Amino acid sequence: MIYLLDTHYMLWAITDTKRISKDIKDILTNPEHRILVSAVSFWEVALKSAIGKLAITGYSPEDFPAACIEVGFEIEPLPAADSSTYHQLKATYHKDPFDRMLIWQAIRNNYTFISVDSNVKKYKSEGLKVVF
Repeated sequence: MIYLLDTHYMLWAITDTKRISKDIKDILTNPEHRILVSAVSFWEVALKSAIGKLAITGYSPEDFPAACIEVGFEIEPLPAADSSTYHQLKATYHKDPFDRMLIWQAIRNNYTFISVDSNVKKYKSEGLKVVF
């Protein structure tokens, strides 16, 4: 199965694994699963770090791509086909464009999204597969 991590899970997997439940750890460490981190998450971390909304001790935004690869995650680019079809996500349970793009990327590519955001469940009506 292919999973796409929400940004908070990417951060926790690198900086604070004790925040991750056993069930999600089992998914992340199962060698039969592909775990993806979207380029959108790196952009979100960089932007929020730059404006003071995110501070991660011991890491800078540019450290995360290599750290993700080191733990076995794959980097998922944001293809033009995903970004140009973003308008097809009609539900508006989130205003944050990062959340919405990650959700759309998961829906469009048939990935299972891993998030703790309870609003994400609402996107099941749009075709999102999600695990908490």
